Amino acid sequence: MKRSRAILLLILAGALWSLGGLLIKSIPWPPLAISGLRGGIAAVVIYLFSRGNKLTLSKSKIIAACCYALVVTLFVMANKLTTAGNAILLQYTAPVYVALFGYMFLGERTKIVDWVTIVVLLFGLGLFFIDDLSLDGFTGNIFAILSGMSFAALTLLLRKQKNDSPSDSVLLGNILTLVIGLPVIATGITFEAKPIILILVLGVFQLGIPYIFYTTAIKHVTALDAIIFPIIEPILNPILVFFILGETLGPWAFLGGVLVLGGVIARGILKTGHY
Repeated sequence: MKRSRAILLLILAGALWSLGGLLIKSIPWPPLAISGLRGGIAAVVIYLFSRGNKLTLSKSKIIAACCYALVVTLFVMANKLTTAGNAILLQYTAPVYVALFGYMFLGERTKIVDWVTIVVLLFGLGLFFIDDLSLDGFTGNIFAILSGMSFAALTLLLRKQKNDSPSDSVLLGNILTLVIGLPVIATGITFEAKPIILILVLGVFQLGIPYIFYTTAIKHVTALDAIIFPIIEPILNPILVFFILGETLGPWAFLGGVLVLGGVIARGILKTGHY
């Protein structure tokens, strides 16, 4: 697979992930019930996609599966306990951890252009969500930070499986997420049409399919690429709301979005040109 195609898959994954915040907040179920059922549905999607491949276990895959379960479970809990802006911004501190530990675990060096891009992205995200950020929801903020750390660890571990089958880790992680949520699912869900439809959309289109894209692409790009290119996720949701519902984006959000997209595009051009 060419690097350009892998990058396209990462961008598509980020676009589909962006459905998460709004849909999660729209389902009136406990966080563990949402993450558990979403994970169970995603596990079916990933299994059907990879059913021709033999599932193998290893220490790295099991650890990666645990990290995955933490990422998705903590993110759902964060969205329920703090603002969507806080949740996604704090989760997307993950590139910093990947840049710091990428060489140690994978031998992938972080260059000056990567560090500059990370600073621009974090600054741009801060501007984009400046009206939504809050010190309230302390527990939710902590969960979002931990979700970001887990996302970084997951990315490093999946990249380490570049010559294996990283989708195995995500399949196991979704099964683990379902198991974690089972006690709450048994007592905390309602059988109404709207939440059932939304949880199906979350499981299939917001989690299952994008992680198929992600685990396919990560075999052909660096770990830092894999965590930077999907950063369209946190800015696409409010942009879609702007176009679909007509909610106005403020000047800070517009500037932040330009910085994020510009930073990702500029890094892509520079890296392609081997600068």
